[in-house]
Order: sequence, then structure tokens, then C-alpha cells
Amino acid sequence: MDRAHDPKGQLFEQFARIGKVLASPSRLLLLDLLSQGEKPVETLAEQAGLTVPNTSNHLRELRATSLVSTRRDGQRIYYRLASPAVGDLLRSLQDVGHRHLAEIRELVRDYYEDPDALEVVDAAALHDRLREEAVVVLDVRPGDEYEAGHIPGAVSLPIEELERRLTDLPRDREIVAYCRGPYCLFSRQAVEELRAHGFRARRMEDGVAEWDDQGYPVAVGAESTEEIRARNLRRTQEPANTP
Repeated sequence: MDRAHDPKGQLFEQFARIGKVLASPSRLLLLDLLSQGEKPVETLAEQAGLTVPNTSNHLRELRATSLVSTRRDGQRIYYRLASPAVGDLLRSLQDVGHRHLAEIRELVRDYYEDPDALEVVDAAALHDRLREEAVVVLDVRPGDEYEAGHIPGAVSLPIEELERRLTDLPRDREIVAYCRGPYCLFSRQAVEELRAHGFRARRMEDGVAEWDDQGYPVAVGAESTEEIRARNLRRTQEPANTP
């Protein structure tokens, strides 16, 4: 049967379009960034380490297969995942790769696992400790990603600002840092920096998408520096709850 009269063949040809557009590390990286929230092309280029023209070309390919969509705000165009299913597809690809490719497991072991073998905090434990106000949670992603969605009560402290804002953090509580998910290094870098300055710190391996998948609430919007400092001051003046 020729392709023109083979509906199943035509169907799988369309599936293959998705596979073809995903066969690019840069496009996968852009989808990973967009899973944190919508972004303009300039922000995507900066965060992905790509040129703006190159980023635009990749986004054009992703849009041609309906994996991303856009909205216009004045002169600026914002890109976002076309649906939550695209984020699910990306995480499924990562999970399958981790399960079946030894090279991925070796990279994760060498660069992502805690060198001190300290237990990471899972979402359920973090949720309980937040309710007890027994922990300070740091969102160390860029500020635009925090505003797009974050764990309620988390403090926005982008990794590049951490060192100069250490004095804003209370020392009588454990600190838990999180970033974009299991394949993001920001939280590990934050924990290493915090421990080097005498803080008790651990990281949550998952990100906001995984937190949301488990049914926990997600907050949207920014919190002012003044509000953060006021809350932390109150916490340092109150006795810590022990688990």
C-alpha cells in the first residue's frame, strides 16, 4: 500500500515529526526552560547560552510542530509550552533516558548527586515542614520563573544573588533549596555555598512541576525583598519547631 492510501503510515509520519524536532539538545533545553514558565526569546537565549537568531530558529521549529505557542505583549512575543502534555513528554523522555542509558546515569552520579551523601528532601516531607514553619525554602531559579510559579512560602533568591544575600537568611532554621528539577544544578550549588558559610542546608531534588504533579499548591507572583526580610526576622525571633 502506498503512503497516500495508508492512514496508519501517515499517522506515524506525523508522530515522527515530533521525534525529529526533539532530536536537538538545544530544543530540548528550550522546552525545559519553558516548562518553568513563559519567556521572551531574549531571555531564553540568555538562559540557554544561545544567540537570539539561533534561539528564534529553534523556536520556529518547535512552533511548527505545535509544541510551543506564543502571545504578544506590545512589541514583545512570549513563548510557552503549548500544553501541559509537552512538559509531560519532556519529563518522560528524561525518565526513559535515565532508566535505559548508562551514560545518563553516570553523568547524574558525577554531577548531580550530593557528594556528601546527605538525604535530599522529598516533596511530602517539605510540605509537612513548611506547615510547621520549621524550614526556610529557597527558590534559586531566575526571578521570572519564581513569578511564574513557586512553592508557597518559598523565598526567591536566584543563585547568582545568593552570596551577597546570605545575611538575609536566618541561621536557626534548616534551609532547603530547589530549582528546576532533578537535572538542574542550581540547588546543589546553593547548598554547597550555604554549607560553606555554616548554614544547615539540604536540597529538594524535584522542581515546581513535580511538586504540582503530586497535588501540592503552587503560588504565582513576586514577593518583595521587604516582605522576605520581615518574615525572616520574625522567624529568627521565634523558637524553632523541632521535628
